[in-house]
Amino acid sequence: MQIKELLHLMADQDASDLHLRVPAPPVLRIDGALKPQIDLPRLVPTDIEDVFNEITSERQRESFLQELELDFAYSVAGLARFRVNVMLQRGTMSIAFRRIPFTVPTISDFGLPTICEDLIMRPRGLILVTGPTGSGKSTTLAAMIDYLNEHDGRNVITIEDPVEFLHHNKKCLIAQRDLGDDTKSFANALVHALRHDPDVILVGEMRDLATISTAITAAETGHLVLGTLHTVDAVQTVDRIIDAFPPEHQHQIRLQVSQVIEAVLSQTLMPRATGRGRVAAFEIMLASAAVRNLIRTNKTYELPSVLQLATKDGMQSLNQALAYLVSSGTITVDEAMKKSSDPNQLDRMIHGY
Repeated sequence: MQIKELLHLMADQDASDLHLRVPAPPVLRIDGALKPQIDLPRLVPTDIEDVFNEITSERQRESFLQELELDFAYSVAGLARFRVNVMLQRGTMSIAFRRIPFTVPTISDFGLPTICEDLIMRPRGLILVTGPTGSGKSTTLAAMIDYLNEHDGRNVITIEDPVEFLHHNKKCLIAQRDLGDDTKSFANALVHALRHDPDVILVGEMRDLATISTAITAAETGHLVLGTLHTVDAVQTVDRIIDAFPPEHQHQIRLQVSQVIEAVLSQTLMPRATGRGRVAAFEIMLASAAVRNLIRTNKTYELPSVLQLATKDGMQSLNQALAYLVSSGTITVDEAMKKSSDPNQLDRMIHGY
């Protein structure tokens, strides 16, 4: 099959990902599970090289030869956009496609907590969306930006690797910068974004000290900053930010983070009990006075208790979210246990003891 036929098959099967790797046949990820397409032939190196040459430009091929890694976006008219990663494994290319719909999902479409509508309308501060790879962080941020675009007129600059969902100006003025094509690094792009009169800045990934430091500064100086981290809960998120700095600076950073943080949304995706589709579970930490104080005084280990006791304020722990999804029949107990960082506590929540 040609690559466009495989991408159409991916859409027809509602797969999130397509993997091309020697010596397996094409593999789709459907509802979180890998599904080898055993009716298709096993791939050989020339098959993947042909796909690579078809979907890349000369500049991208040169970049891959230098870096041995490549991230970029690829579009098929009338079908979807795809986030593509190319790497080498055992001397042969491996290509992964992540499907991105042309239509930006809404907060209600994706089943996001309604607090997201309030958060994206905040005038300033730092909002972090976290979770493992493939948990839907980009989709959550895209839905929040779309809500802002529908309801308020602000200058929005996004820095992404690569640009995934395409936003069109409604009430907002939106610029989307692609790492590699439009800028060389998140940190540099963030510095220059501050000179472009932004109201809102989205940082696709806060992956290094320079980016984290500049994001905090941007939030301090009156901008609303959205970012992602590959962390699984609120405690790990705050600790990861603080630990990125040298020990002698961490006390000051705790103070700064406690002042600018607005929320941490930690999410995970899991299959529905029906076997069709997936659902997201969210841990929600909002910047109450208690939360800010625990961050400032280096007592982040107490944050889980605050989340569990502040449900009336819109907060919840991941275990509370998982327990609710189990009680509503949305997910199975087994799937909930796999995602919980404290299965014993979750078991008590589910069974009421």
